[in-house]
Amino acid sequence: MAKKSDVHVVKQKDGSGWDVTQGGDPQSSHRTQGAAIDKGRRVARRDAVDLVVHGRDGKIRSKDSYGNETTRKDTEH
Repeated sequence: MAKKSDVHVVKQKDGSGWDVTQGGDPQSSHRTQGAAIDKGRRVARRDAVDLVVHGRDGKIRSKDSYGNETTRKDTEH
């Protein structure tokens, strides 16, 4: 079984909303970033991968792991 790709929350190219993508393929579109993050988190948990949230400028804003984690505690959240 192939490893699933990380889930990304990115601003839509036309700037009208937010997309949830996985492996470069769109999974869903949302009016708000919060709604996109909620959906992305569910997909990342289901597939045991990372959720990568990008800001309006395209830079990575945060990253949460829902896959094989180390025993080291995540200090971001």
